[in-house]
Amino acid sequence: DVRAMVLPGGGLDLPLPQFVLVGRQSVGKSRLLEALAGETFNFAPGQLGSRRPTVLEFRSVPTAKASRWQVRDRKTGRWEELPVERVAEIVGQANEELGETVSADPVSVRVESPACVDMQIVDLPSFCDFAMDASKQTLARQIEALSASFMRDKRNIMLCVEQAGDTGSMTSLQKCHAVDPRLERTILVRNKLDAFYEELTTENVGRWIDGHGHLPESLVRFALTLPSWKEGAAPTRSFRELLDDANAEDLRQMQSRGLGPKYLQTIGFKNFAAFLEKNVEKMFAESIGPVLAGLAESRSRTEKEAKMLAAELVDTEPERILSTTRDCGISFAMALTHVMEGVLELKPVQNLEEELREFHDYHHALGSTHFSLRPSEEFVGLDDYIHYLRSELQMPTFSVEVNGGAQFRRLMFEVEVFLRFSEISDQAKKKDVIQARGVSMTSLTWRDVVVKLLSNMAHLPLQARVMYVGERLKWFFQKQKDAILNFMSSLEGTPAANLFSPLFPRHAKLISQNEMIRHLVYETYDKACQRQLKQFVDLFEDVLTATFSNPWVFLKAATTDDTADDLQQDWVLPNWEDTQTRIKAELSGRCSNEGRISTLLLRIPEESTRIDDAIEDVEQLVLRTYGFIRSQVCDQVELFAESFFKLPMMRRLEEDMALIELSEQDLANYKVRRERLEGEMRRAEEHRVEIDACISRIQGFLLTCAARPST
Repeated sequence: DVRAMVLPGGGLDLPLPQFVLVGRQSVGKSRLLEALAGETFNFAPGQLGSRRPTVLEFRSVPTAKASRWQVRDRKTGRWEELPVERVAEIVGQANEELGETVSADPVSVRVESPACVDMQIVDLPSFCDFAMDASKQTLARQIEALSASFMRDKRNIMLCVEQAGDTGSMTSLQKCHAVDPRLERTILVRNKLDAFYEELTTENVGRWIDGHGHLPESLVRFALTLPSWKEGAAPTRSFRELLDDANAEDLRQMQSRGLGPKYLQTIGFKNFAAFLEKNVEKMFAESIGPVLAGLAESRSRTEKEAKMLAAELVDTEPERILSTTRDCGISFAMALTHVMEGVLELKPVQNLEEELREFHDYHHALGSTHFSLRPSEEFVGLDDYIHYLRSELQMPTFSVEVNGGAQFRRLMFEVEVFLRFSEISDQAKKKDVIQARGVSMTSLTWRDVVVKLLSNMAHLPLQARVMYVGERLKWFFQKQKDAILNFMSSLEGTPAANLFSPLFPRHAKLISQNEMIRHLVYETYDKACQRQLKQFVDLFEDVLTATFSNPWVFLKAATTDDTADDLQQDWVLPNWEDTQTRIKAELSGRCSNEGRISTLLLRIPEESTRIDDAIEDVEQLVLRTYGFIRSQVCDQVELFAESFFKLPMMRRLEEDMALIELSEQDLANYKVRRERLEGEMRRAEEHRVEIDACISRIQGFLLTCAARPST
């Protein structure tokens, strides 16, 4: 029972030892299994042989009048008693359904009989040393890889079946030696001993048993003969009688050749079976401590899982499901603030190259065309831009893997660099300058011409790059969802949990386990990101529109205080006279780009005969003015991102989560989820009962072993 839980699909990984049967085709593996079962059975896996492990559990029941065969359903894990013929069909079908592939998922069979050896063994697919075509060779390699995965497990004892011949031809033993160099976990079974009776004499029998010096002295080995009869013919007596006769003849033949008592213990099936039964008990007794610890840990996990499922079942009651979903969303929104503040050891993280490549792949997959992914046409592609950031610009934190607020700060640096590559695409044409200087009710100045040209030539390039900034911000926040959920989950059982909301771990489990809650929370979060993208782009567009409508106001520089740099100066509160003096000095000393631009405007000739000179001066003025505007915008891009995206996003996200509503489809999905939860709770309870039964049986076995007299 305990072993069945350890096997793939059983749900436990306990340090239980087990026997695995390895060998080539036609060396007698199947007949050895029949001998251990005490009766014949034909698990014919078709022409290709077995392609998955077969777990055979032999239970010796001396009081039983007949054998009982059971097979374990691979989906439900339940045992079903069936006639041996039907069991053989199921085993055969389990192998045939694989075609020319293999699987580590075993088929488990149990037999209770008064004649079988009390043990369990895993029969691995037979090695095939010779394959005729490519498909068979591929299958042979898959079988060898599957068997090797069991053979490498140091908990497994390998029963290596070979024909009783030259040790140099024992290829299966060589495979065992490759994973068990000292052959400490290997038991060699040399079958068909009767075929070598005539070759053995009193002079060579001892050397033959030792493998003529090729077998290590520490290797446990047995030589035996198993019953055989002509193919298609029925045995003359019962299988058990034939097995006893073969065992007696092996012993008689070896005794007649003078084999000593030490070696006689390795001859015949009965000595082999007795060794196995003794070692099964010994191996299991030695592993009881770790097994019980593993079972206790599994029971604790199962109880914890059951409590989580029960809590989720309560939280998803129809009358509570909406409030539960909203509460989970609000906790998620609150956790975003902490993630942006910076959390150590939080996953997942990215360096800038990974971030940019994933961002580009995302928009290439969407087919986005509403903004440019390259800061300038001079960059051949993303690799060129990444090389510039890393090697030429030597951008700080480029290769550092971060998330949250640190990643946001790095993002701001990158988008500022991206914005600074914005250039006016076309030069001012003579026609455009003349057209821009029309007539009106008042006189049009060169200042008005520059404003028109800027709006026409510079506004759109900068606006397109602002869209890149917005998309990068949106993508950044959307990528924080996993980090937020990991932060909430990681708090459970840690000292840091006391610093945050106690609801974080609980709500994180609900979001992780409940697909509908996760879908609604993530969907609301993504909608908030999309809303903030639109708001960011709209507000930034308003700033650009106002800037290009009247760039002269935007270009006014801030007033500065010449004494502000003197950090060593002693500061005192100013009096009224000091304040008046300071204001006058600041206004008179104000340094403004507007003044420099005005000087350049005055130099542009007004005469129509000098239009060519005027065009050149206007072009230079447009470029310089745009350079001032671009620098101001780039200097303030982090402020715009904070004001138009990050802060509104973080402030309004809790409100968004509190307004989550459930559709009829959501309610239907929740109903399905609750039905699934009820099924998972039943399975968890069954699993707990099964573990308790295993613990009880192991403890009973331990008491039985302790009560036996020592030998």
